[in-house]
Amino acid sequence: MKAAEIKELSENELNDKMKELKAELFNLRFQHAINQLENPMRISVVKKDIARINTILRENELREDMQV
Repeated sequence: MKAAEIKELSENELNDKMKELKAELFNLRFQHAINQLENPMRISVVKKDIARINTILRENELREDMQV
C-alpha cells in the first residue's frame, strides 16, 4: 500500500486497516514458525504498511494539535 493511498483514508478506515494488518502479521509469523510460509518477504511488507499507517495517524494527530 502506498503512502498516497493511505493519506486518502479516514481515521476510522486507517484504524480498521491497522487491525487487519496486525492480524495478518500475526498469522504470517505463526506460519513462519511452523515452516508453512510461502513468501517470507510478505512479513516485511506488512510491517512497513503498519509503519506507514502509524506515521499518517501521527501526522494527522499533530496537525489537529496545531490547529487548536
